[in-house]
Amino acid sequence: MNTIAQDLRDKHVLVADGGWGTFLIAEGLGPGDCPELWNTEHAEVVRTIAQNYVEAGADVITTNSFGGSRCKLEQYGLGDRAAELNEAAAALSREAAGDRVHVIASIGPTGKFLITGEVTEEALYEAFKEQAMALERGGADACVVETMSALDEAVIAVRAAKENTKLEIISSFTYASQAGGAYRTMMGVTPAQMAAACLDAGATILGSNCGLGSAEMVGVIRALHEAAPGVPLLVNPNAGQPVHTDAGDTYPETPEIMAGFTPTFIEAGATIIGGCCGTHPGHIRAIAAAVKDALGQ
Repeated sequence: MNTIAQDLRDKHVLVADGGWGTFLIAEGLGPGDCPELWNTEHAEVVRTIAQNYVEAGADVITTNSFGGSRCKLEQYGLGDRAAELNEAAAALSREAAGDRVHVIASIGPTGKFLITGEVTEEALYEAFKEQAMALERGGADACVVETMSALDEAVIAVRAAKENTKLEIISSFTYASQAGGAYRTMMGVTPAQMAAACLDAGATILGSNCGLGSAEMVGVIRALHEAAPGVPLLVNPNAGQPVHTDAGDTYPETPEIMAGFTPTFIEAGATIIGGCCGTHPGHIRAIAAAVKDALGQ
């Protein structure tokens, strides 16, 4: 199987998957439940989510392992099962992906901050090392250190994956819009700062996910492209900003609206395009069709 870098040279733009949480909730995941535990207790549900995105046209799919670090799983009393649950997550997505779709293992933040002293660099490194190695054993061929806001944590996660696996590594941060058209994470990190530090740590693809809808996310990708010209860029926007109702959150961007931004994302420098919160296989199917149209395929 080609690497993601090789496929990008051949295809120029790849399609990523969309959100997972909404599907798990629809199947019965409740408040306070551990999503990663479903990799063993409700494996067929997890496999089906991945399969739905493959059938929608995704070239790369993620894994149900966003909160799978030992640090995060300890909140559920499952820290000692970190390796097992991550390996299962990757195996389920690999079963759905077969040998033609990439499995990009999801590695999210731990929820602990070095700046407060609640965790050490060594503990973070070991937790991310354990997670990345288990995801590779399960069949992932890449990982995405995603939804990050703290530069120190992201760099440690990238280094842990780089130094202990052969996975291709994507680093993806979550930004908010600032006055004057600038973008920063919750911890004040700019796209340029993220690009320099994460490339130095070993990432080969950069990106942004969550937090922003399609229109605002275009600016983030332009900023990353300016900071790191020639580096492949992933973009996974939300389906707009959520609208909170008594029945739950709804998202305003339809598949057609999100797909309409595809040519703009490509022009801005994006080479992997998918979705985050509020997106489903319908969005990915529309984006896949828009990518083919934009490339004249």
